[in-house]
Amino acid sequence: MKGKVFGIDGTSKSDVTLPAVFETEYKPKLIKRAVIAMQTARLQPKGHDPRAGLKTTALYLGMRGKPTPQRTINTDKARLPRMKNRKYLLYGRVARIPQSVGGRRAHGPKAIKVIAEKINKKERKLALQSAIAATISKELVEKRFIVEGSLPVIVDDTFEGTDKTQKVIKILTKIGIGKDLENARGKTRRRAGKGKARGRTKKQKKSVLIVSGKNSPLLKASRNLPGVDAVTVNSLNVELLAPGAEAGRLVVWTKSAIEGLENKTVKKVVTKKVKAIKATLKTTKKEVKVKRKVVRKASAKKKVKKTKVKDEE
Repeated sequence: MKGKVFGIDGTSKSDVTLPAVFETEYKPKLIKRAVIAMQTARLQPKGHDPRAGLKTTALYLGMRGKPTPQRTINTDKARLPRMKNRKYLLYGRVARIPQSVGGRRAHGPKAIKVIAEKINKKERKLALQSAIAATISKELVEKRFIVEGSLPVIVDDTFEGTDKTQKVIKILTKIGIGKDLENARGKTRRRAGKGKARGRTKKQKKSVLIVSGKNSPLLKASRNLPGVDAVTVNSLNVELLAPGAEAGRLVVWTKSAIEGLENKTVKKVVTKKVKAIKATLKTTKKEVKVKRKVVRKASAKKKVKKTKVKDEE
């Protein structure tokens, strides 16, 4: 597979061979699992105070033989734990139980609850490769973004030296991303629900993802654009390529990012068998060294004994 490399002025300069990652099979279920694993890993465990609602003098005594101030049975009151800070039991307030005012929760949140979804390393890697391959599928990308030309969109490395936001907008419009930027700019709305009180006042539509080969001024210049994300190749993850667990994001690659993409996804994985063999070789070498030391010490002792016997004779 080959892709066109555009210049800053919007003209096609050359062609580049795409890595084998773009031929990966599309797996939406695996991508969704990987995104959920990333999102749940950021959640903070929540729990309650184990003594919550129990810091009272309330007590329930289910006995008939006690005097009236001390018992809670046969007193024309419900058999519930009542506070002992009044003169008589009849004036005591119910506490400690869930249905009382200021009582504890019936089944409160527990900090030991496992809220993070896990995924295997190979599955996460395969999900990333599948999400990268989905960026060149025009059917998937057109569902959420405005595509004016062909995919993938690759720009020359001079694009990484852009240090002004207005310059970034001009270059993107020349390449054919301008309509999607305008669409995302007009789709900023106020969030519904309690999130407004927690700092999440607005919801912004996602737009283009800019991927550069290294840390460059382009990342800082494009971060203020509404809906635009800019990262390096080494910082790519499934959540950026599939926002909302739906793959098919409009991505602008630089030429160096495409070259670094092959090094990121295709790596030599050392198997467990090779590691085990290396570990056994290390242990055998140590054992051989120890045995040699023991043999040398024993031979040295024998020589010392022989010399002593000769001297005595």
